[in-house]
Amino acid sequence: MKRILVVLIVFFHTGTAFSQENKQDTLIVKQDTLIVKQDTLILKQDTLLPVPPEPINLDSVLRIINLNPFFTLQVDSTLMYDLQINKPSEFYFWYLKNAPIGVKIDKNTGLLYFKAEKSYFKSGKLKYDIPYKVEVGVQNLRDAKDRIESGFTIMFYSTEVVVSRLKPTIGNTVLLDEGDSIKFRVQCETGTFPVEQITINTNLPISNFKSVNTCNDEFGWMVPYDFIRDNDTARQKILLLQFIGTDKFRNSDTATIRVFIRPGINYPQKNQENLQVTNEMKKYITNLKLTFFVISTNIKKTKNTRTSFDITGSSTAMLGTIISSTGTSIGAKNMGKVLPSVGLTLVPVKEAVSPNKVQEQNTASQVRSTIKRLDYMMTENMIIGDRDPEILAKTKKLRDELKQSQLQLVDLPLVEFDPRYSQEDAEKYFNNPKVNKKYKLKVN
Repeated sequence: MKRILVVLIVFFHTGTAFSQENKQDTLIVKQDTLIVKQDTLILKQDTLLPVPPEPINLDSVLRIINLNPFFTLQVDSTLMYDLQINKPSEFYFWYLKNAPIGVKIDKNTGLLYFKAEKSYFKSGKLKYDIPYKVEVGVQNLRDAKDRIESGFTIMFYSTEVVVSRLKPTIGNTVLLDEGDSIKFRVQCETGTFPVEQITINTNLPISNFKSVNTCNDEFGWMVPYDFIRDNDTARQKILLLQFIGTDKFRNSDTATIRVFIRPGINYPQKNQENLQVTNEMKKYITNLKLTFFVISTNIKKTKNTRTSFDITGSSTAMLGTIISSTGTSIGAKNMGKVLPSVGLTLVPVKEAVSPNKVQEQNTASQVRSTIKRLDYMMTENMIIGDRDPEILAKTKKLRDELKQSQLQLVDLPLVEFDPRYSQEDAEKYFNNPKVNKKYKLKVN
């Protein structure tokens, strides 16, 4: 029994020792594994460490480190912006180029300053919503090559909207005649936003006018002579010209001009009509002078013939009287008695051969008076200049006088051409003082 107990105790100790040895080995393995995990964790921590910054090199290229490329300012606001460089600023100075009015910079510190006063915009020196590009530079005082230039944009805005106005360089009411022309410019009074487009509206259709699209454009138009038709009941028309200016936000302003148009004289056409009537009258006068020359010449020939017959009859009658009174023989006395009767019978023979031309004489006098009257009318109704305001009345008088003269002498056969006579002869004969004396009226 004791022997069995000893064996069991020995076995228990042996198993206990073995068991403790195995536990120690297991513990050692776990500790090794933990160490490996800890090493792995250390490696992960190494990868998460930040990279240390590189040291700043003060000898690097000069640059502005805080430049804002765009500034937006409201009216009556102030801008203060401190520009900085990557080098000590005591050896550098600042400057601006193309800066709008009021923008300043401290040449020593680089402090940018601007106050957007409303007076700048009212005077037109600055405008809203227009980007202004400004160049800024910095330079080393000791080294001229050590410099840099950059730029930024500044734009101004306003919450108060002032509509731009159109200002035509002409009154609101204009009076024109047909054929007149009108020219004026459409200027703009700029408000918050400038006028970008101008359109034209009219109540009556017009053509051939110079359009206006932007500010300071010139409008030009000539009123045509047929603007007022002959069948129009109104003798005056009113043309409304509306100029509508709009900005980019569709704010609009309208300028209206009332043009009163009256019927006018088409001077180029009326001058041509007057010239045509004048030429017709001159041609008619020329033909009348030639006709007067022919008629008066025939009357003169008839007078010469009658004078020769009168001389012959008088001589014959005197001879018969002498023979009858002085004849010694009976035959001579009888011959003297017969010859006076022969002298008396020559009178009707003379009328038959060369009758009195009373009608021709009256016709010549009428033709001459017509020529004188037409010459006077042409002189009295002469056109003065290219735009004679009485051209219509003068042309009408000439046309009426020519028509009346042609009606009075409608039965007169005009001599337009005769190879026996020339126009120079007719003109010379018409102005002959003897002829004028012959047809001159006598007052008893």
